[in-house]
Amino acid sequence: MSRTAIIAGRGALPAILARAIDDPQVYALEGFEPDGIQATPFRLERLVPFLDHLHQERIERVVFAGAIQRPRLDPESFDQRTAMLVPRILTAMQSGDDAALRAVLDIFEENDLSISSASDIAPDLTPAEGVIVGEVGTFDRRDASLAARIVETLGPLDVGQGAVVAQGLCLAIESLPGTRAMLEFAGQHAHLRPRADGARGVLWKAPKPGQDLRIDMPTIGPDTVDQAADAGLGGIAWQAGKVILLDRDESVRRAEAAGIFLWSAGPFDGHQG
Repeated sequence: MSRTAIIAGRGALPAILARAIDDPQVYALEGFEPDGIQATPFRLERLVPFLDHLHQERIERVVFAGAIQRPRLDPESFDQRTAMLVPRILTAMQSGDDAALRAVLDIFEENDLSISSASDIAPDLTPAEGVIVGEVGTFDRRDASLAARIVETLGPLDVGQGAVVAQGLCLAIESLPGTRAMLEFAGQHAHLRPRADGARGVLWKAPKPGQDLRIDMPTIGPDTVDQAADAGLGGIAWQAGKVILLDRDESVRRAEAAGIFLWSAGPFDGHQG
């Protein structure tokens, strides 16, 4: 009987996926353990022995879930077979995060392991098109449109998956420090909005053009809602079907309490206006 392994990173997503899988085997890169679930650690320096272990455990399918950052590699810890992959991995890393992730996927697939996305495992995690809570005004739609174009334009540069726009002005873009840092920056510069009584601004999240959605799918959740509210924004919008919404009920509750909207935008509401 074939089994599924979760390659887990930080956050709540791995535990959510584990509940949707029969007999899940959960592993985590050492130093990036997930929340709410036990995971067996492994090191990238011993990737090939780890792949051997997956086969010994009759693993045929792998799903990547959760956040990680580039690990520090110890040259003395590489086994001989994994060391042969180092030039390939380092070359990919020099081309950006997308290329590095693609290289990792290729290595797993070359070792006869199929890769599923989180949305394959739990389709309800990616909401269908529509406004989930709150009201989206005309100016909110225009701000989301511009933010979407910014993310799409920067995509080939492998910069990030989000942007904040208020009253037609870009307050922040997501880069290596992540969504929280972007929203903190946007909050610190909210005074740059031309009209204090105008549109408060929108956080837009979407995958980069051509991004492999089986790994590193954009994710928002209750913490994102809190961070957007703290930044003084009017709402969060994202590309429908391509962004994970964690703990939908709690996210909606917090959005209602904060008076902000959650909007899963279709193709392509965001380019209107």
